[in-house]
Amino acid sequence: MYIYKFRLLYDEVEGFVRDFEIGAKQTFKDFHLAILDSIKGLNPQELASFYLCDRKWNKLKEITLVDMESEVEAFANAADDENEDTQDQYLVTEKTTMENAVLSQFINDPHQRIIYEQDFLHLHTFYIELIKSMEGKEGKTYPVCTHSSGELPKPVNIKEDTGFQDFLEENEDEEDELFYDEEDLEGLSTDLDEAMDLL
Repeated sequence: MYIYKFRLLYDEVEGFVRDFEIGAKQTFKDFHLAILDSIKGLNPQELASFYLCDRKWNKLKEITLVDMESEVEAFANAADDENEDTQDQYLVTEKTTMENAVLSQFINDPHQRIIYEQDFLHLHTFYIELIKSMEGKEGKTYPVCTHSSGELPKPVNIKEDTGFQDFLEENEDEEDELFYDEEDLEGLSTDLDEAMDLL
């Protein structure tokens, strides 16, 4: 089996590295699952995409986990049946899904660069580069993470942040001063009525 060796980096954490070996005939879905398995802190329920890039990391083609365009296309077709003019409102482009994308069909550069983005609401962006192509070892299971260093930072939980709780307690009296009592509000209402009468 012919395999690719990729190196994955995460700019936000110094020393964060993952090396993967994966079969050329395996899919980007296999690669995606290997990445999730090797990096603690990524939510496997979230969407993700690979982007094939040029040497300057410009995105050229998206390979997505789920093709969301199919729903947009169906909606556009339904709208088109009702009003022919609506078709220009939609730009439906063909997307490739990870499950149907075999690596060897898309890797055309000996140092192919790929961006992997995961969890678009709390975006993690990883930079991947092909560092070697070679014959795989007979009997070895691929994909496999051959090197791992660095971890994602833990998300901050406000409930567990004692500094935040201390701040709230220290400023509790100041918060109370921001509220008006009923007499203040009645006086303010009277002043506003008088001002409106002058106008």
